[in-house]
Amino acid sequence: MSEFVDATGRATGIDAATAARASYDGEFVFATAQYESGDWDSAPMVPANLIDSVARYTSIPVAPTGVIVPLSSRSLLRYPFAWLTGHLPVRFTDAERRNVRLWLERGGLLFVDDHNHDIDGIFHRTATEEIERTVGPLRDLPNDDVLYRAFFRFEDGPPTTSHELNGWGDNLVHEHLQVARLNGRPAVLYSSKDYSSEWGYHPDSKRFMSVDNTRFGVNLIVYALTR
Repeated sequence: MSEFVDATGRATGIDAATAARASYDGEFVFATAQYESGDWDSAPMVPANLIDSVARYTSIPVAPTGVIVPLSSRSLLRYPFAWLTGHLPVRFTDAERRNVRLWLERGGLLFVDDHNHDIDGIFHRTATEEIERTVGPLRDLPNDDVLYRAFFRFEDGPPTTSHELNGWGDNLVHEHLQVARLNGRPAVLYSSKDYSSEWGYHPDSKRFMSVDNTRFGVNLIVYALTR
């Protein structure tokens, strides 16, 4: 598996042919990262929600169901994007760390979201330590990065979650995502914003929303396929 597609920065997303070349068996497959420590399965509705959003808004061929991929498995190399979340400590095994590093070197993008929305919490402390041990230091991702116009436009950077606005967790609105890079390319994106809770409802509930709050998830997936 080589890098999937060169970065384009197109605000209108990608066409079906590009997506087919960039994904597994002609369809984008949403992959949830399974790790041996912690509660990797704490947000079971997020995959269905984001799959629905990709199908709803884009022309990307998308598999109707996602997959669960152990981080130590070579099958991880099939997927351009993986979602990782949880509440509990994250400690990669040596096999997980080696395989994740290989996958990232070959073009994968890992999105890590703190389900606690708490910068002093155990998930945050351990997950960021593992990212830095596996890849390198995390730095703020500028809010004018191409991610925020990869499909939908987010002029102010990452959208705020209801948990931040309501003062839950650490009582902070996190202004930036963070990024760890390999050879200058984004390899891991880290969020303290708790999109895992924000997007953890049944897709049918979207019809009651004036604005679909999963649209930023579409940007993440398009970004993974085009950066």
